[in-house]
Amino acid sequence: MHEDGDRRLAAFAAGLTFDDIPAPVVRRTEDLFLDWIGSVLAGKGARAVEAFARFVASQGPADGPAEVLIHRTRTSPWLAAGVNAAASHLAEQDDVHNGSVFHPAAVVFPAALAIAQALGRSGREFLQASVAGYEVGIRVGEFLGRSHYKVFHTTGTAGTLAAAAAVGNLLRLDPQRMLDAFGSAGTQAAGLWEFLRDAADSKQLHVAHAASAGLASACLAAEGFTGARHILGGAQGMAAGMSRDADPARLTAGLGSRWATAETSFKFHASCRHTHPAADALLEAMRVHHLAATDVRRVTARVHQGAIDVLGPVTDPTTVHQAKFSMGTVLAMVALHGRAGLAEFDAHFRDPATIAFRDQVAMTLDPEVDGAYPARWIGKVDVETRDGRRVQGRIDEPKGDPGNTLSRPEVEAKAIALAGYRGGATEAEMRVLIDRVWTITQAEHVGMLLT
Repeated sequence: MHEDGDRRLAAFAAGLTFDDIPAPVVRRTEDLFLDWIGSVLAGKGARAVEAFARFVASQGPADGPAEVLIHRTRTSPWLAAGVNAAASHLAEQDDVHNGSVFHPAAVVFPAALAIAQALGRSGREFLQASVAGYEVGIRVGEFLGRSHYKVFHTTGTAGTLAAAAAVGNLLRLDPQRMLDAFGSAGTQAAGLWEFLRDAADSKQLHVAHAASAGLASACLAAEGFTGARHILGGAQGMAAGMSRDADPARLTAGLGSRWATAETSFKFHASCRHTHPAADALLEAMRVHHLAATDVRRVTARVHQGAIDVLGPVTDPTTVHQAKFSMGTVLAMVALHGRAGLAEFDAHFRDPATIAFRDQVAMTLDPEVDGAYPARWIGKVDVETRDGRRVQGRIDEPKGDPGNTLSRPEVEAKAIALAGYRGGATEAEMRVLIDRVWTITQAEHVGMLLT
């Protein structure tokens, strides 16, 4: 069963054509691509991103067929994919698929864009390959299950196969070569959550490695380099080493009819997705009950176990990025400033008022929320006010989920704001780029975006 899933998934990724993809899924992929571009440009100037980019510049060619967006330079596809991936995962506003707890854009688009630019592929081929990457990565993440995510950063693990699928589609690998690419990608899959305890930079490394290793795996397969044929479900494969609850049926369920790409959520707040349901629920409670932050004595966020596993170790964040994984800090941002955006974190994550509110926040496991997760991310909070009232807030779909999604104007506004955050691109430049994205299916070649 496991082994058949490996082969069927590889055959799907190899055989997917643009005409197979429903028009609404194509439109959503365009939205996700623009959203990703904004996140890449928001990473410009960040210490961890620039450190990674300097290392890449020291190793690679000073010119090449693929674009490093934050610096408007060119290098090899392998190196460009790594830098663009690292940059896109810094602001914590890149997309997420709920059921797999996986950030597809941060690994799929960097690899697909680099190879599409290098090979002169069309806009339709680029989108088709990106959908192949999303569909594969999401299914691998769902297959690996909740036990995997407790220790492993799924975007670094499933993301390696997602990138391989996208690049393999652009390289026009046959199913057997795609399976080889999966084998090489899976044996390189990595990413552990321990970095959160130390405010380390590893999250950027996870996505950079996944994008570039997946790209390399597909390119090696095109050269005849072989990989394990049963890397997902084999006796010593990914499930055996990384999961206690792997579900092989998830690899192929609805393959070609259920388009998981269209299920992907946009991130509204600039923080870990596990904080978003509670943040939206708190905003709702404050709106309904006309509360100010100073009215709040205590907040209990009712969460799923995954939120406790990821956010629980972060008790006193020392960096902006670590603060985005602190439930108390995120709820302080929305309570004090109405939103948890990039500017709010930069200016206020260590303010005395933020710390005071943060220390009033607790998390508790809620059976309803945990039972619905990861298919649904319900937000519930209990709020105790200073005048003795006890009120609740609840949302069933956080802002950005498919049922509460961003409109195209909202996606455009978000991308423009992200691009302008550290001077990655001007609004005028973004308006031109937005027009290119909305007409990408007409492009004979993807070409360079900013250089």
